[in-house]
Amino acid sequence: MKERKWTFATTAIVAGLIALSAIATMVIRIPIPATTGYFNIGDVFVVLAGLWLGPLAGLLVGGGGPTIADAIGFPVFIPATMVTKGLEGFLVGLIASQAKGTSLKLRTIAAFVGGFTVVAGYFIFEAYIYPALGTFMPAFAITDIGAAIVEAFPNTVQGVIGAVGGLALWKALSGYDPGKK
Repeated sequence: MKERKWTFATTAIVAGLIALSAIATMVIRIPIPATTGYFNIGDVFVVLAGLWLGPLAGLLVGGGGPTIADAIGFPVFIPATMVTKGLEGFLVGLIASQAKGTSLKLRTIAAFVGGFTVVAGYFIFEAYIYPALGTFMPAFAITDIGAAIVEAFPNTVQGVIGAVGGLALWKALSGYDPGKK
């Protein structure tokens, strides 16, 4: 795996992608009453960051942007979002970094692994971690396994939109490398 050179331009792009993922997460919020969570399209920028700039950028954008959005109105989801979306971006970047050139096959797999990570991560938090935390911290007593099952479908749709949208944006930007002068 070739290590990407991290430049000031990379830092600026990552900061921009964090902002875009936060905005995309906040602008389109479709509530999911079963868990008090919401459907959004911020994953597009998380996937893009991992595909385009690698695992560290994916981790930073995933753990940053959507978490900022949760801090504005949905703070109880901050732990789930930071872990799940950070892992999403990291895994997308890790897998995609093994691809050669502008090959789409491995990047498509990476993007959909990211989407699956969103579904699995939120399911684990909502079915098991939050109910356990809720026994001694009432703020986390917001969901259970039944609600997590209900939310699996909208999270799957969100993951697919994130994968497809992120791939489309990566394809449009794949000729530009902020690590090169």
